Amino acid sequence: MHIRSLGVIRDARLPLGPGLTVISGETGAGKTMVVTGLGLLMGERADAGAVRAGDDAAVVEGRIQVPEDGAVAARTREAGGEVDEGELLLVRTLSATGRSRAHVGGRSAPVGVLAEISEHLIAVHGQTDQLRLRSGAQQLRVLDAFAGPVVAKDLAEYQQVHARWRTLTAEHDHVAGHSAERAREAELLRLGLEEVERVDPQPEEDVALREESDRLAHVEVLREAVSTAHEALTGEASGGDGSGEGGADARVDSARRALSQAGDHDPTLSGFAARAGEVSYLLADLATEVAAYAQSLEADPLRLAVVQERRAQLTALVRRYAADSSEGVAGVLRWAGGAAERLLDLDDDGRLETLAKERDELEGQLRALAARLSAARRAAASTLEERVASELTALAMPSARIEVAVHTGHDLGPWGCDSVELLLAAHSGATPRPLSRGASGGELSRVMLALEVVLAGTDPVPTMVFDEVDAGVGGRAAVEIGRRLARLARTTQVVVVTHLAQVAAFADSHLTVVKTDDGSVTESGVVRLDDEGRVTELARMLSGSGSGTARAHAEELLNSSRAEAVQETGDGRTSRSRPARAARGGPAPVGRSGTAARKPRGRAT
Repeated sequence: MHIRSLGVIRDARLPLGPGLTVISGETGAGKTMVVTGLGLLMGERADAGAVRAGDDAAVVEGRIQVPEDGAVAARTREAGGEVDEGELLLVRTLSATGRSRAHVGGRSAPVGVLAEISEHLIAVHGQTDQLRLRSGAQQLRVLDAFAGPVVAKDLAEYQQVHARWRTLTAEHDHVAGHSAERAREAELLRLGLEEVERVDPQPEEDVALREESDRLAHVEVLREAVSTAHEALTGEASGGDGSGEGGADARVDSARRALSQAGDHDPTLSGFAARAGEVSYLLADLATEVAAYAQSLEADPLRLAVVQERRAQLTALVRRYAADSSEGVAGVLRWAGGAAERLLDLDDDGRLETLAKERDELEGQLRALAARLSAARRAAASTLEERVASELTALAMPSARIEVAVHTGHDLGPWGCDSVELLLAAHSGATPRPLSRGASGGELSRVMLALEVVLAGTDPVPTMVFDEVDAGVGGRAAVEIGRRLARLARTTQVVVVTHLAQVAAFADSHLTVVKTDDGSVTESGVVRLDDEGRVTELARMLSGSGSGTARAHAEELLNSSRAEAVQETGDGRTSRSRPARAARGGPAPVGRSGTAARKPRGRAT
């Protein structure tokens, strides 16, 4: 993480590796600015007062390892950013005027995107804010994860049935709430279908009637055209007195004979004669059909009136029911088919009862599954309370107790009928109260540490941050805090701001923040300590000086924590003995002893 112009920090890079990273330093050196910087990267509300005096803006940059196929990478791409070989760059800029900007994966993004992403990445437990398990929904989710398969199986079945139940309930309510509208719609459909049935339009009837109407309305025009055509074909008037000068058929026949006579001298003309004969036959057929058509033509005013009335009826139907008037009767028949199907649906009087019956059956299944979930959650809550109580005893809070209250209501929600509330009684006789109001800052941090240790593996988060979790404790309790932080760091990255040497001794990587003479913190002031530097810093934390006795005690603490690590792994290797990949941003800083800083050691998250 790279911090510039935040609080007393002018410019500092923090190489935060896997395992347990401890941050120490003298009072006022800016240790808590690390937590403040993380808060900015998590999308928390920005305070312009945090910008270093005299500077225009504070900038916090974090490089985080994330799976390229995970939820964080997917949300980053949705925001237009990129994940570079499993590494995500987050940047938050806070101006002295109060304006704030965020960049995710190299692209500008709303600050809210940082908050969405951070839920999957970091959990902060600070003196004033506990940024994990702060909502009832999160507490319920964590309890279910702790309960394991016994809840997971029933919950999966419950949610599947719940989705179907909600769909049926919505459909039932829609049908019941729109019964009057459905009745009106059904009545309109019935009236329309009755009208169509009464008129009884036939396919293509409108086309045939249009043609018949045109013929009846123009009989005289048709007669004149037929007479002219017949005379031209045969040379006779339609009356047939035989006085014509010869029609087309006579002239074609004359041409055929001439060509046929000359065909003996040229076969080509014989072919022409044959074709002329074919034309002659066609003309004869055409003349016969024209004559027959002429005899069928007659003026029929009564039939014309009937045709026009029928066309008017069909036109009215087309105008009312066809989606497109150009479709004609075909559009009316299509509407009638759809209307009949819709009417069957609307007239299904048993549909509402069927929906209600199926809905009630599903609700019965949900109630049974919800009861099983409640019972399993209460059993898991009891186990969780016992394990946390054991942890609290070791953390110098023997009289404190956590109560995991499972409240069962009547409403069927997506997670069952339960709500979960974590309550804390900080001492004997105290009334259990919600976590945020049940203890002081230091006590609350220890309670959250106890919870996280118990929940480790069932509800993991990649990075956990504890700000002065050891406030107000010392001696054996401080050792137990360090021991549990180290245990938690086996499965997740843990960053701890501390002032106790007993806690710092368990670190995989120890950073110390050192102020310059002018009171600011520069890049060279954040030091990753080697073994010698750790002894010196632990001695300072123990006694405020580097006396021989303090250094001896510091070495004893380091050796003791390493021996415990070897004993717990059982294979001769400490759980914090493998070097971690160095953080980007330049070479490791130099330790306080002047030698090159030791690379942080620990298990990769």
